[in-house]
Amino acid sequence: MAQTRRPTTKAKAGDAARAPRTASRTKATKAAAKAKTPTASPHEQVAPPPPSPEPEMPSRDAIEQLSMNLARAAMTAQQVIAEAALKQADRPAALSPDPFNVAPAMTSVMTSLAARPEKLFQAQAALFSGYMDLWTDAARQATGQPSELAPAPRDKRFAAPEWSENPVFDVMRRSYLLSSNWLNDLISSVEDVDPRTRRRAEFFTRLLTDAFSPSNFLASNPAALKQLMETNGESLVKGMQNFAADMERGDGTLKISQADYGQFKVGENVATAPGQVVWRDELFELIQFDAATDKQRAIPLLIFPPWINKFYILDLQPKNSMIRWLSAQGFTVFVCSWVNPDKDKAGFGFDDYLEKGIYRATQKVMDQTGQDRVNTVGYCIGGTLMGSALAHMAAKGDKRVNATTFFAAQHDFAEAGDLLLFTDEHWLNEIEQKMDAAGGVLPGAAMADTFNALRANDLIWSFFVSNYLMGKDPPAFDLLFWNADQTRMPKALHMDYLRSMYGRNALAQGQMTMGGEKLDLSKVTIPLYFQASREDHIAPMNSVYRSARAFSNADVTLTLAGSGHIAGVVNPPAANKYNHWTNAALPATLAEWQAGAVEHPGSWWEHWAAWLHERSGDWINARDPSKGPLSPIEPAPGSYVKVKS
Repeated sequence: MAQTRRPTTKAKAGDAARAPRTASRTKATKAAAKAKTPTASPHEQVAPPPPSPEPEMPSRDAIEQLSMNLARAAMTAQQVIAEAALKQADRPAALSPDPFNVAPAMTSVMTSLAARPEKLFQAQAALFSGYMDLWTDAARQATGQPSELAPAPRDKRFAAPEWSENPVFDVMRRSYLLSSNWLNDLISSVEDVDPRTRRRAEFFTRLLTDAFSPSNFLASNPAALKQLMETNGESLVKGMQNFAADMERGDGTLKISQADYGQFKVGENVATAPGQVVWRDELFELIQFDAATDKQRAIPLLIFPPWINKFYILDLQPKNSMIRWLSAQGFTVFVCSWVNPDKDKAGFGFDDYLEKGIYRATQKVMDQTGQDRVNTVGYCIGGTLMGSALAHMAAKGDKRVNATTFFAAQHDFAEAGDLLLFTDEHWLNEIEQKMDAAGGVLPGAAMADTFNALRANDLIWSFFVSNYLMGKDPPAFDLLFWNADQTRMPKALHMDYLRSMYGRNALAQGQMTMGGEKLDLSKVTIPLYFQASREDHIAPMNSVYRSARAFSNADVTLTLAGSGHIAGVVNPPAANKYNHWTNAALPATLAEWQAGAVEHPGSWWEHWAAWLHERSGDWINARDPSKGPLSPIEPAPGSYVKVKS
């Protein structure tokens, strides 16, 4: 058989002679290779790593899915818009093409600017200089150098990192902010026009610039585009489904969802403080809440919330319920839960809410508790009515109210903020006709739209982007659920409120007549506690301060809270949020008051409770709502609060 393996036991002489030469060549090759490999010294710069690989292109299936989803989204939007157009065609035309009377205000402002060409030239030069700085800085960043421009103030619209990481969107963002700030500042700089006219122009210019933010458009919002690509278009399909649902909910008018309304039910997971409805009539239900202590103060506390909203802002959840907290401090808490008025109450005015509301509710509380005095709270417009009632009681010599607290309440409307823009006679005539068309009541959505416009970026555009461009579900947020649970308002009451309070400032000037008496706030002499919030856009702190000083002969205590109209009031101590400021004096201006104020950490509730305890009488055995002279009708929160608009 032939040999198939090389012999391993012996080697030829030639092979042995060649082995050293082979080994030498191998060593030489390694040495040469080593000599060619550069060795970096400690002082030499190491070459940068190779660039990361380019992102993979989407697959054919992904592209097809994206295309199909874009088509589905477009078809949904087209169908919704077509249906809305048909519904609008069946409705009466708008009563006025310019209901807010913006055109005359803008004409006055532009006429003033045209009369001062040097000012307009300076403004244009400043804008040009700003853009030169912007493009120079963008070019610098394109070469890898850091920006030399001061960073823009924090803006939640551009919080996504893509706005600053992508050079194109970064320039778009900065260009928008430069232009919008320039335009708003230009309008604000006009000096020789009526202040209210200028403010109207400022407000609607800001609404316009907010609306044109690149964050509000899919093609110019990098976060929305990223979501679109990552979901292969599913986010836009979901967004258009949200859009369709909101259009259907508004019956052809866009009614943006601010919360997942299906997650909350009044009386089940909001407004759950235990108690009893002990009185009900055509205007309100009176709720007495259960005691949370063995002893309670003798003088009861009656809260009058605004009738524009529902009372359970003070009882959203156990952890932030002011009603539960007050009960735990030993107060007997009553709440006036206003009816959600319908057409049959179109003629109800201030006299009705005074006599059938304030007077009747306080009397029923005294009947239930056996006391001859009550302490009261008035929140927002409920505080305006309560202050008017105190002046009415002073004129009649009625001593039933021992002390009163005002939450974010106005009585002097001279500096009432942007809501003054919605109270000129042109708009009032418009809204009066709308109320007539609705049977004599103002639909709840009308006031909601007004309040939303005051903070359009937070209450309109943020939800527009999240719900429609990003395709997200609205949050399960109890505060926003309450905010959308608006009530109707009777025509007589609402028009008198707008014309007398906002329009003529009649209450502060002693020109208001109610219940047959001329009201004079200076006649009120009982202890008063005013709460204002620093960022309140509905009852601005300066307006509340002026209101406190209008009660010139009363014993007034004022506290300034952090945050705004709602969070500034509903701020339980356990949350440890938003500081507050106190000052025993009440000088001529808010600025002077703030200069002498002392800052305290956290909520103002405990400061108020100490003030209230001193004015609430002795300790007595706790009261049981079901065992008073007024027979219980049904458990809290009652029926009126559940009526939808």
